[in-house]
Amino acid sequence: MEAAALMAIVLANGGGKSPDWQDFVGITTLLIINSTISFIEENNAGNAAATLMAADARLLEGDPLKIDQSALTGESLPVTKHPGDSVFSGSTCKQGEIEAVVIATGVHTFFGKAAHLVDSTNQVGHFQK
Repeated sequence: MEAAALMAIVLANGGGKSPDWQDFVGITTLLIINSTISFIEENNAGNAAATLMAADARLLEGDPLKIDQSALTGESLPVTKHPGDSVFSGSTCKQGEIEAVVIATGVHTFFGKAAHLVDSTNQVGHFQK
C-alpha cells in the first residue's frame, strides 16, 4: 500500500500533470486505519492468550495479572495479583505480563503437595468399599 501511495504522487509528476492528491490521501488514510486495527488486534491477542503456570512463583515487577485459580480453589472468577503476591502451579494467567521468580517446582509446589497428600492416604472411603 505504501508503494501505491508513492506512485500516486511520483508517477503523476513525471507526466507533467499535477499530483493525484485524492488517491494519495485515500491510500494513506486506509494505510493508517489498517495499521491501527492491526495494532489493536495484536494487543488483544496478546492479552487473550492464557498461560499455564508451571511452578509456584513470586511476582516481582510489572503490571497486575489476572489469574484463574479455579483448578486450585474452585473460584471461577480470575483474581488480580500484584507484585509481591504469589502464584501457584496449575493456575492460568488470563491477562497481563510480569517478571517473577520461581519458588517451587514439581512435588514441592502447592498443587504437588496436595496431590501427594491425596495419594499417600491409606484409608478406604465409604464409596470405595
